[in-house]
Amino acid sequence: MKKSLILTIFITLLSTLYAVDFHELLLKADALASYTESDFSAEYTIVHDKPGEGRDTTVAAIFRRDKIEQYVIIILEPDINRGQGYLKLEDTLWFYDPEGRRFNYSSSKDRFQNSNARNSDFTRSTLADDYIVRSGERVKLGNYDCWLLELEANNDEVTYPIMKIWISDDNLVRKTEDYSLSNQLLRTTAIPSYQKVGIRYIPALIYYFDALEGAVIDGKFVSEKTVISIKKTSFRDIPGNVFTKNFLERSAQ
Repeated sequence: MKKSLILTIFITLLSTLYAVDFHELLLKADALASYTESDFSAEYTIVHDKPGEGRDTTVAAIFRRDKIEQYVIIILEPDINRGQGYLKLEDTLWFYDPEGRRFNYSSSKDRFQNSNARNSDFTRSTLADDYIVRSGERVKLGNYDCWLLELEANNDEVTYPIMKIWISDDNLVRKTEDYSLSNQLLRTTAIPSYQKVGIRYIPALIYYFDALEGAVIDGKFVSEKTVISIKKTSFRDIPGNVFTKNFLERSAQ
C-alpha cells in the first residue's frame, strides 16, 4: 500500500515537473523569430535544386518592420530578375515587375521565385496566433532535446493548415513539417544553425524539402530542395519610405 502511494506521488510530481504551457512555448518561439522592437535587414542567397534539371540561385535584399507586419524584398540576382520586388503591407502583398512596370497582387501562400520557399516564410513568426496545439511530446532531434508539437490552424489565412514543429529547449525552432488538411506531407523545413547578433537569433541556414515535387533518379524519388543562407544582417533603423511602391520602382531603375 505504501509502495503504491509513493509511486502515485512520484508520477504526480513527475507530471507536474514536465507540465508545459504549449501556447507559451509557441509565444517564446515566435519572439525569437520576430523582431518587433527594431527593423531588420539582410541579404538572402536562395539556392533551388531541381533533381535532373539543375540549380538556380537568387540573391535578394530583405527589409522587415515586424511591429507593423511590413516587408520589402528586392531581387539582386540573377540579372534577368533584377529589380523584381515584393511589398507586404499588413494583409496585402504586392509583386512588382519592372519589365511591365506593374504591381500585381500576390499571396503569402505562393512559391517565392519558383523555389520551395513560400512568401510567408519571409515575415515574422505568428505561430501562437495562428495555431492551436493538438499534442506535444518530448523527443530527441539529433543533439537537441525538443518538444514536438502537432499544430492545427485556427484560420484559413495560413499557408499550411497542419504542422509539426520541433522546438529545442532554448526555444528555437529546429524543424517543421507542413501538411494539408488530409494529412498529406507537403514540405519539411530544417534549421540546423543559428547566428547570434546581440541578443537576437537569426537562422544561418534554412533547408526546405518539397515532399511532392521532385524526380525519380535511379529508381529513387529525390525531392526538390531549396537552401537559404542569411548574411549581412542588421537591426539598424530603416527609412519609412523603403516600405512603399515608389521605393520598389526607384530600386528597379
